[in-house]
Amino acid sequence: MADPNDTRGAPPREVHIEKKRLNWLAWIALAAGILALLFALSRCGRDDTAMVVPAPSATPSEKVVATTPNATEATALAGTAGLGGYLAGSEAAPRTFQFEKLTFATAGSTLRPNDAEEVGTIATVLKQYGNTHVRIAGYADARGSDAANIALGKARAEAVKGALVARGIDASRIETVSGGESDPVDTNATASGQAENRRTELVVTSR
Repeated sequence: MADPNDTRGAPPREVHIEKKRLNWLAWIALAAGILALLFALSRCGRDDTAMVVPAPSATPSEKVVATTPNATEATALAGTAGLGGYLAGSEAAPRTFQFEKLTFATAGSTLRPNDAEEVGTIATVLKQYGNTHVRIAGYADARGSDAANIALGKARAEAVKGALVARGIDASRIETVSGGESDPVDTNATASGQAENRRTELVVTSR
């Protein structure tokens, strides 16, 4: 008879299953790595170097490079009648010439019939010297706001450019800028002085 206390060869009465301990730290690290990968992939194709450029103000591009320093020296500028002699010589650029007859009506930018002769003479000279590039600078008197006078000076310069282009000068040879009410050549306290300050200058930038 078998011994009931002899358990050799008998199947175990209880089965003990050892559960593996989970390493939660490893899972957290894995999850963090996946999130980092997803974040990196989501940024692919983006231009991270793009910069937000502030909108330009109304005036930076309207500065005149070859301005006359002050009224005293500005009145000594050569008239446009000397443009041909200058271009025939060897004096270096830039060189500024003031229109001798061309002045604008108050708050106006329209060329008048009396201006046609001087503009025509300049066009003839520029045709003779085809490599010459010029900058037309328009000015205003001191009445009105700075912004309005800058816009007015630009409109006056554009009017002169348009007249030169109409006479056969390539538009690419002519740059336009505004001096606004800066650099007056006369007093702004009188009507005649204001008329003088509503002037236009021609700057030979290259020859």
